[in-house]
Amino acid sequence: MGIGIGINQAKELLEKGIAQAEEIIKEPSKVDELLIQFEDKLKEVPVIGESLSNLPLMIGMIKGYITGKYTKISPKVIATLVGAVIYLVKKEDLIPDSLPVIGLADDIAVISAALKLCEPELDEFAAWRDGGAETAPGNPEEVTEEVAEEVPAEAEPVQDVQPHAEA
Repeated sequence: MGIGIGINQAKELLEKGIAQAEEIIKEPSKVDELLIQFEDKLKEVPVIGESLSNLPLMIGMIKGYITGKYTKISPKVIATLVGAVIYLVKKEDLIPDSLPVIGLADDIAVISAALKLCEPELDEFAAWRDGGAETAPGNPEEVTEEVAEEVPAEAEPVQDVQPHAEA
């Protein structure tokens, strides 16, 4: 019997961090700290698959939003991405990270779900970034229908945003 996680379960785990993410994104220093924890966590991933190839783009979009350099995005989309980062760096996991290889499966599933849900916005950010514009004016309330349907307005906060303890 194998241990696995489905996309729906990954989405449920992601949704739990949305409320906490909405609070964290209000304070740039907390976002920077979280992204540093995220980058450290990525060092533990032996192989970055195709589904995770947008991780640097995701980090750039979060930083662009927080610094005000990129504003053509819904706060709910940013909260979805930050919620995924919170799940990745918090101590409690569905599958303990101490289990070799399989321990990161839930982390990868949650990040992959967030990247898939926010793919159109990530593509728009990439186009903006590659165009070299100073700012991206727009309506930050615009949200793709898929993300609006998948991300609840109110979600249960994640209790812990500390990096994983070393085993």
